[in-house]
Amino acid sequence: MKPGYTYIMSNKNRTTFYIGVTSDIKGRVASHKEGKIDGFTKSYNCFDLVYFEKFDKIIDAIAREKQLKAWRRQWKIDLILSVNPDMEDLSLDFS
Repeated sequence: MKPGYTYIMSNKNRTTFYIGVTSDIKGRVASHKEGKIDGFTKSYNCFDLVYFEKFDKIIDAIAREKQLKAWRRQWKIDLILSVNPDMEDLSLDFS
């Protein structure tokens, strides 16, 4: 089974968050940034990766995505701040 990532993208003002899942975090984030994926992230300019988790199995990443989508907004913000206190774009560290 493939590994997977649950991730959160945000706009520049950090007012909107998108939660997704992928098996290729670098490729998926690049697709969002380049506007190749129509939908929520493109409409709301959510091009910054502010949080992600890696899982050994994609099915676990999907379960986590569903869990996070059910969370209250402040819980999501608190989760992001716990590992990324400045809410920086983590994809800038991708080489």
